Amino acid sequence: MRFLLLLLLPAFNVLADLPEMEDPSRGQGDGIMETIQNYGYDIVILLTLAICSVGFLVVANSCIATYSEIQTGRKQWKDLGAMAGVGAILLVITIWLLNQASDIL
Repeated sequence: MRFLLLLLLPAFNVLADLPEMEDPSRGQGDGIMETIQNYGYDIVILLTLAICSVGFLVVANSCIATYSEIQTGRKQWKDLGAMAGVGAILLVITIWLLNQASDIL
């Protein structure tokens, strides 16, 4: 029985197809160069999102390291507050600057 099933298996049609490529967020464009520029814009926006994510992870890692040093007695709670405050300000400035840069594009 299994042998017959294996013989029939290649006879079934496979109708797999590649997915359609989506248009960029600013539209297809009038020509190939404008379409490439629109895809480039989307890539730059994704890169700015990645930069903000990495910045958030760096600030979070620094705060965790400072908290660890508080537990060992090498730092105080005001150091953690300063680290979190300065990190939050830096993240806001980074997001604002990257938003301004995307408006220029």
